[in-house]
Amino acid sequence: MPGPANKKQKRQDYRQALKENGTTNMPKKKFYRQRAHANPFSDHQLTYPTRPDDMDWSTFFPAFVADPQPTSFTQTSTDVKAISNPPPKKLTKDVEVVDIGCGFGGLLVALSPVMPDTLVVGMEIRSQVTEFVQDRIKALRAKDPEQNKFQNIGCIRANTMKFLPNFFRKGQLSKIFICFPDPHFKQRKHKARIVSTTLNSEYAYALKPGGIVYTITDVEDLHKWMVQHLEAHPSFERVSEEEQDADTCVEVMRTETEEGKKVERNKGQKFVALFRRLEDPPW
Repeated sequence: MPGPANKKQKRQDYRQALKENGTTNMPKKKFYRQRAHANPFSDHQLTYPTRPDDMDWSTFFPAFVADPQPTSFTQTSTDVKAISNPPPKKLTKDVEVVDIGCGFGGLLVALSPVMPDTLVVGMEIRSQVTEFVQDRIKALRAKDPEQNKFQNIGCIRANTMKFLPNFFRKGQLSKIFICFPDPHFKQRKHKARIVSTTLNSEYAYALKPGGIVYTITDVEDLHKWMVQHLEAHPSFERVSEEEQDADTCVEVMRTETEEGKKVERNKGQKFVALFRRLEDPPW
């Protein structure tokens, strides 16, 4: 006689039932358990487009498909595929905003009504966290009878340290959010920090001139590191505090992420810095 299902099986059964029933109930984090951090240098068996034109965004933003056709394909944590035959469906607009390491999707959900006409995608390396955000977005969409809300946000499983240029063309993005990234305190781990000389060049490649990199952390040492490396990059200049305080997205970033709320509860500090993408010099 089989014994009771173990915890892992219960989590799998819960997530499967949530997908099959199409419920409007919000997913519960306890059924999407995962380590707090993932090694970005490991082989996570990710699939990704060979180039931006091969990325099929239609499964993440079905309301923005230029020529919608019936399909049974839905968002899953393994949706990111290089598709050349048949070609991916085109959207009426491009993805413009990226939340790198989006966690449980607090910023995505909060940004959706702030910029309703802009496509915002979260990129998360942890598979079960990605699945949670996708189920959360699905439930939020199902709650809206007119199917207008939360259509402009999506989440994909991806390693941005390796594959960001595979998803976005040069100058495609207007905003990149880096919220409470892993501080990697040990010096030998600094190479894994999400802000570095090499990665800043990739951010500069994907951002259009005038685009903004938003950074926030509760670790002062990491804040200084990010400021130092972004200020040293020739493609970026730091945004003034006056302009920073006037930016609506800054307040959302401070208060709506899960990590930001945790810092608030613990009465910790939040260090914010914004950087503007400069025009490229004439060749």
